[in-house]
Amino acid sequence: MTQGRNYQCGRTLARAHARSGDAATISGYLGSGTVFDQAIVTFADSYAEQVTRDHDVLAAAARSGAVPAVQES
Repeated sequence: MTQGRNYQCGRTLARAHARSGDAATISGYLGSGTVFDQAIVTFADSYAEQVTRDHDVLAAAARSGAVPAVQES
């Protein structure tokens, strides 16, 4: 039963966040500068690099047999 409640809480929280922002208000808060834009680019670049490193580690573990994997042709 707890899992069902967790799902409902998560779903409710996600829907609340999805509706919490008014585009005009957010735009006004962010302003016309590029600080936010640059922060998002920096975050995205770092995240992409981390995902690449994680994939490389996972692929190596799969090749060594440390984790089970199925290779599609």
